[in-house]
Amino acid sequence: MSAQPGPPVAGPADPELDPAATYALDPRRMHHLLGRVHSSSAETRPTYAPFTGQPLAHVPQSTTSDVASAAAIARATQADWAATDLRRRAEVLLTLHDLVLDRQREIIDLIQWESGKARKHAFEEVGHVAMTARYYGRTARRHLARQPRLGIYPALTRVHVNRVPKGVVGIISPWNYPFTMALSDGLPALLAGNTIVHKPDSQTVLSALLGVELLEAAGMPASAWQIVSGPGPSIGPAIIDHVDYVCFTGSTRTGRTVAARAAERLIGCSLELGGKNPMLVLRDASIARAAEGAVRACFSSAGQLCVSMERLYVADEIYDRFVDAFVHRVKAMRLAADLGYETDMGSLISQSQLETVQAHVNDAVAKGARVLAGGNARPDIGPLFYEPTVLDRVQPSMTCYGNETFGPVVSVYRFGDEAEAIERANQGNYGLNAAIYSRDVDRARAVARQIRCGSVNINEAYGASFGSIDSPMGGMRESGLGRRQGPEGIHRYTEAQTVAAQRLVRFSPVPGMSENTYERLQTAALRLMKKARRP
Repeated sequence: MSAQPGPPVAGPADPELDPAATYALDPRRMHHLLGRVHSSSAETRPTYAPFTGQPLAHVPQSTTSDVASAAAIARATQADWAATDLRRRAEVLLTLHDLVLDRQREIIDLIQWESGKARKHAFEEVGHVAMTARYYGRTARRHLARQPRLGIYPALTRVHVNRVPKGVVGIISPWNYPFTMALSDGLPALLAGNTIVHKPDSQTVLSALLGVELLEAAGMPASAWQIVSGPGPSIGPAIIDHVDYVCFTGSTRTGRTVAARAAERLIGCSLELGGKNPMLVLRDASIARAAEGAVRACFSSAGQLCVSMERLYVADEIYDRFVDAFVHRVKAMRLAADLGYETDMGSLISQSQLETVQAHVNDAVAKGARVLAGGNARPDIGPLFYEPTVLDRVQPSMTCYGNETFGPVVSVYRFGDEAEAIERANQGNYGLNAAIYSRDVDRARAVARQIRCGSVNINEAYGASFGSIDSPMGGMRESGLGRRQGPEGIHRYTEAQTVAAQRLVRFSPVPGMSENTYERLQTAALRLMKKARRP
């Protein structure tokens, strides 16, 4: 992830792109949404449309006292919410599933206005939230019902494990996927019986507010999900100081700070952090399929996606043919500031993101890299547009070699054998996502086991793992701690409580029995249970 976005430089505005003409950004609608921010301050912060540089909203700013107040409200609600029947809590998520699909046009419009991404990439957020809501709504009992476990004595020791909610969960979500990252981490926390204090990124508060509005319409108590807004350096620590668990998505640098502060309070945290993700194109890969996948892998949401690819390692035998096919597809991509599905890539979100991308490309070119496609800002389209860019001859001395660009820039490299490809894919300190293209899936699975990443996609960029909600997603090494999605994604918000009931036999000698006799009986029982093949 990257630095906080700031106001974009104003560029040419298309008269058809009028935020006020969008239902979600109608002034009365905006006033209603912004009223959900927990703020006692008169201070506001302006946000801007990355497409055009036009103002979007003046977002109320919360103080650290507001965070404490929001946490107190969430805590006062939590016990009643946890006592609500699990079926009722699950029904909230299943109702949300339908509301999100019914109102997807409004949601997608708002995502585009706040983030600048292409419409097809904004739809991914709608789909992901709907799938997350459906999955946890349908599997609530599987994850949260009381689970029997083996007792020390068969039939005599009855053990169950309860899943007890943490209490109040703090969520700090990023700007790059403003709807799904706002909701998808909170839904399992809510289902588990927790309440939430949430700080969305300052640029994308509206998308989060719309999500909470939909949750309330689905039946969630209004006080169960509190939204605060303000500068990360002050509001983030205040959240950590008042909650029982923290879920953070953002940069590795900030993640270290979050983890340290959570550790001081002895509370848990999950962190999804940066990545410099590799894609391996093996010698037997379908070149057409790999080239198509690489375009999505590298340039979805203009490369502002934690799991997007920034390094392509291609087998020497097919390198030239793959690069020709890939570059041809990249040069054919359509960039536009619009709300239609014809656009292949949208805008960067901020001036700071644009400057980072420009700096990485300029540094690489100055040190000998070759631009195979792109390499230019496009202010003629919008103030924050940059062409999808493919670099060759990138060397370790270049900034983009090992540092996350988080923009539409990818470097391509040749490799000789698969051992070399695996070694190079594992270089650096990140380990979030990887992709492998090969016609031999079994062989690709064997390669995947050797790659130090939390998820590996075979013959796909990121959608296969990210969209498989029953499977965990997260990073190794400096790409994070913990997992979202699957059983792990909801169990992180619970405490495991063991309840063991003992009958007949006690754990001490019966009256009149010596400790030595008790020891011999226990030893015989242990040997007997091993012979009986009991775990």
